Amino acid sequence: MVFLKNEFYGKLQISPIIAAVNNLEKLHNAIESPCEIIFLLKGNILNLDKIVHKVKESGKSIYIHVDLMDGFGRDEYALRYIKEKINPHGIISTKASIIKAAKENNLFAIQRLFILDNLSLSSGISTAKAIKPDAVEILPGVMNKITEKVRKEINVPVITGGLIADKEDVIGSLKAGAIAISTSKEEIWYM
Repeated sequence: MVFLKNEFYGKLQISPIIAAVNNLEKLHNAIESPCEIIFLLKGNILNLDKIVHKVKESGKSIYIHVDLMDGFGRDEYALRYIKEKINPHGIISTKASIIKAAKENNLFAIQRLFILDNLSLSSGISTAKAIKPDAVEILPGVMNKITEKVRKEINVPVITGGLIADKEDVIGSLKAGAIAISTSKEEIWYM
């Protein structure tokens, strides 16, 4: 597991921008971009192995948002199948049970938190403190004060994503303590 963490953080030092692929037609562009890490937000049980292989063959790392993959159950068995048969660098999930199962199976786990209000903020912080994911991704990523608060409270690396529109948003997130920014906006992949 230490190797997975070192690889993840090493790649973020090369490029703190993460290509989020929510349309498979953009996968090639993500692979060709300067981004070292790809968050896969679209796929299914039939094409996932091929996608992961293609990304890994390019030398990039891939993290699968398991909640968004079609054809899989949202349980530990699907997670174990993904780890053993597909073998991504890690997973992303909004579900605490999936993050916990990933950690138990030595799979790098990124917990995605949607911060909509104070209740979701405190609930997300409590969950992350209890489960201790390898990283947390907070959305929307343009809330710099919230990014700073989450980073200080949970003591886990924070990634921001969602609504990142320009260089100013990227710089603001990084200054607030985010270690990376995930975005599906291709022009930001090249910053």
